[in-house]
Amino acid sequence: MTTILKTTMKIGSTNFDLKRPTIMGILNLTPDSFSDGGRFSDLDRAIKRTEEMINQGAQIIDVGAESTRPYAETITQKQEILRLKPFLTQYKKRFSVPLSLDTSKAEVAKIGLDLGVDLINDVSGLSADQNLISVVSDYDVPIVLMHMRQTPTTMQNRPSYDNVSEEVKSFLIQARDNAYNAGVKHVILDPGIGFGKTLQHNLELIANLDSLLDLNCPILIGTSRKSFIEKITGGVAQNRLEGSISSNIYAFQRGASFFRVHDVIEVRKALQVFDAIGEASC
Repeated sequence: MTTILKTTMKIGSTNFDLKRPTIMGILNLTPDSFSDGGRFSDLDRAIKRTEEMINQGAQIIDVGAESTRPYAETITQKQEILRLKPFLTQYKKRFSVPLSLDTSKAEVAKIGLDLGVDLINDVSGLSADQNLISVVSDYDVPIVLMHMRQTPTTMQNRPSYDNVSEEVKSFLIQARDNAYNAGVKHVILDPGIGFGKTLQHNLELIANLDSLLDLNCPILIGTSRKSFIEKITGGVAQNRLEGSISSNIYAFQRGASFFRVHDVIEVRKALQVFDAIGEASC
């Protein structure tokens, strides 16, 4: 596997080895997410699902309360906070695994950080709320910066690039530099699979993922149950496990460190085996 210059990153109280795969379990507190919308919007079910993913090997939990599926409408800050607050209030009382908050809103991030969130995951790459980066800097936590074309409502309206890998990289360089200039110390980069991309764009980004390594930031990949898998193999969101596994293994081979997934135990075991084989061949 290709290595990157940074070898560890501290999130919360945990130091992560960036040469090993880190599993981030997805928890959607939304009624309309593409894969599991509505299943975990109840607090008891959300807590139970979190416990299940941690027992299966999730090393980070990524919670979100606003759907970013294609054509999803933006919700208000108040709605997002109402969905998140009961879960955030309980999380640190029950679990020690680092908690990531999937939000692009500064005030939502601030409330989450006050309640113990360890990482902010911004799908807009700082383009949605200019105040977010100062909040992240003030609380001295890492941030995931993702590439997304336009907004979830419009991103799949005929996405077009002259060179998708180069354009995504250019966007991520600018987002990273904006974060560093604002005083953020730790940045993770995500090419945004499925966010304003065609099937071919997604395949090219995964195939050329190692082109991002010279940015000297860990890479997060989110291919889990995405619709590009269906375009290759068929299958509704809940039946895309094989494609999710194979795309994550390929991404690990190309330098990804963090893997945002729905199917924690299956992807974790697959990456464990692949990693062990790679270690034995060194």
